[in-house]
Amino acid sequence: MLLLNIDHVPGREIEALGIVKGTVVQSKNFGKDFMAGMKTLVGGEIVGYTEMLNEARQIATKRMVDEANALGADAVVNIRYGSSSVMQGAAEVVAYGTAVKLK
Repeated sequence: MLLLNIDHVPGREIEALGIVKGTVVQSKNFGKDFMAGMKTLVGGEIVGYTEMLNEARQIATKRMVDEANALGADAVVNIRYGSSSVMQGAAEVVAYGTAVKLK
């Protein structure tokens, strides 16, 4: 599956099949959340949350690709990601784009 964050596939004609998306709500365990809270006192990257969001993006992307495959797509163009806090220590990540068939 070709994944692009531009609205076309260079050198190819495309047929739009529809919007596809994948979403996940991910959280860290209490121990890591507590340690992340301690990190805010001294500053710097909170590695546990970085890892959590990277994992969530991977899951959301896979779910989006699965939806595109179900439509018979060859690619997903104009991919975008969004995230929001659902509660302390948990975030929703969504991946979305347009599933296309290459001509």
